[in-house]
Amino acid sequence: MGVAWYRYPDESHNGDGRHITYLDQPHRYEHLDPALFRHLRNITKDARSINSLLPVLEGAISSDESVDSGMISARERRNWRTAWFRHVMESLSHCDLVFADPDNGIIDDADWRRGRKEFGKQMPLAEAQELAKGRCAVIYHHNTRRRGGHDAEVDHWLGEVGMPGLAVRATAFSPRTFFVLNPSEEIETRIREFCQHWAGLKVRLHGGQ
Repeated sequence: MGVAWYRYPDESHNGDGRHITYLDQPHRYEHLDPALFRHLRNITKDARSINSLLPVLEGAISSDESVDSGMISARERRNWRTAWFRHVMESLSHCDLVFADPDNGIIDDADWRRGRKEFGKQMPLAEAQELAKGRCAVIYHHNTRRRGGHDAEVDHWLGEVGMPGLAVRATAFSPRTFFVLNPSEEIETRIREFCQHWAGLKVRLHGGQ
């Protein structure tokens, strides 16, 4: 397994990364994944880092080079991002299952976006397609205010990726979707079992897939 973290600087105004009060409710959450819950609870007692998460992902390869281009001139950011993603692909080239964790999720391939420093929070469609080529990829996506609502948004991206895919919806709090591209039959089965196990927290397959 490989993980592309899309590591972007913390933003103090939004509180991302500090939603950890659920770890004070083991009676509600620990049974869902005891080993993971205990590990997360332990690492939040000290300073957290990507490396602190890796022990629970046994054997995982991590690509955690920062995707922050804030110190790069707008004119140079396109080439910088291309080189950054090439390094990600090289790091994860031997992985048959990969996970990408962009802060905001998938976005279209409009060229003007690449000149913005906030582009580091997004994963353009072309990168998602490239990461999933010849293997299964799981892509995190934070649902937006896109016209038509979240169902239409998920349908849109499933249609755009151009390959077999499932979408796992998690809507108990802020709405999130995990796109699973090129899943094998075994992975599809495990996804369905996972959704059933976590259904109490409003985790489900999109559209009755």
